Amino acid sequence: MPRNIDNPRKWIQARTMLGKGFKGLKSIDNSRTLKNFSLDILKRSSKVWVAELQANLDKFFDTVESEISTNGTSSFFSHLQTFLFYFLCKSLLGADPALDPAVANSGPLTINLWLGLQLLPTVPVLAFQPLVEIFLHSYTYPSALVSGGYQKLYRFIEQHGKEVVQRGEQEFGLSASDSINNLIFTLGFNAFGGFSLFLPTLIGTIASDKTGLQARLSDEVKQICGSSSSGLSFDSLKGMELVNSVVYETLRMNPPVQLQYARARKDFQLASHDSAFDIKKGELLCGYQPMAMRDSNVFDEPESFKPDRFVGKGKELLNYLFWSNGPQTGSPTESNKQCAAKDFVTMSASLIVTRMFQRIDRTCRRALNSGKEKKERNTFSTNFLPIHGGWFRQTGGYLVSAH
Repeated sequence: MPRNIDNPRKWIQARTMLGKGFKGLKSIDNSRTLKNFSLDILKRSSKVWVAELQANLDKFFDTVESEISTNGTSSFFSHLQTFLFYFLCKSLLGADPALDPAVANSGPLTINLWLGLQLLPTVPVLAFQPLVEIFLHSYTYPSALVSGGYQKLYRFIEQHGKEVVQRGEQEFGLSASDSINNLIFTLGFNAFGGFSLFLPTLIGTIASDKTGLQARLSDEVKQICGSSSSGLSFDSLKGMELVNSVVYETLRMNPPVQLQYARARKDFQLASHDSAFDIKKGELLCGYQPMAMRDSNVFDEPESFKPDRFVGKGKELLNYLFWSNGPQTGSPTESNKQCAAKDFVTMSASLIVTRMFQRIDRTCRRALNSGKEKKERNTFSTNFLPIHGGWFRQTGGYLVSAH
């Protein structure tokens, strides 16, 4: 990243306009308009969010199970990203990728390449210095490397996401091109990119646990939601304290975005537990999430993953959960920098965990009823739980991790 950039988000966002000759957008500076546009998109998408999540999530699970049944193994991450792309396009844009075969087949790969090209200058590489700094971190990469794929996404939204584009024009004063480019940024960088980092970590954390967490999660899901997806909703999550706590604790330990930047709008004093620092207007600040959320003055055993940390009175600690660039108890508005989709992220993750355990329970009951396998219920090597490597095998009706 160029050393003199005062707002890294603007730098990244300006670099997204590839393929149509955009070097930046006038509306980038109007952050309140863009934030309100994002909040409006999320508000309207809430009507279909849960339904689209469930439908596309079940397709994801069905695909993995089918591959396991046929081949004995299945790649988890590529199917996860396909699920995310379809779900997010339908929810945020009101556009079905299936209507455009070119986007349907290459959408996730296009976004991955586009993200990689933008993030490469910011990724720390300790080896081969100073060559890495000179050749990877000091130049803007040519847009031609990703402009073809970007153009496909642009035309896809232009044709199939007309309603949301028109809303950007009519209600927020954006041009059609500004609306589409910012929709691509929201879809690709914020939503798809964020979930692609967070969900494998969440699922892998649950899968690798050896303390009986999986059985406890299964019990809570069965008690509150049963085994049918028909009862799943954002409201149904209110009683699932353990599921929600596991999601929060995963975000505390492994926030998908570790660094946040901002430039001080006025002089103020930044205080810690034992010190205070005078900040002058215009100074650039950087927040490092893993350090902020592992404060031993706030969290007991901060380096340890504690699934029950945010259960009961532990909910008070949500005031110190800053993964969204603000406290979990806060609300994103046009005047702050908090993630617009803060609540959608946590509730969607909880729904995914819930649905995963519903299917685990159904698969285990089917296998037990068939009499093919007689294993202890809490032996969760017999569960559909993808681990980071993303490979599975099926044994006797059970979906078993290959690790």
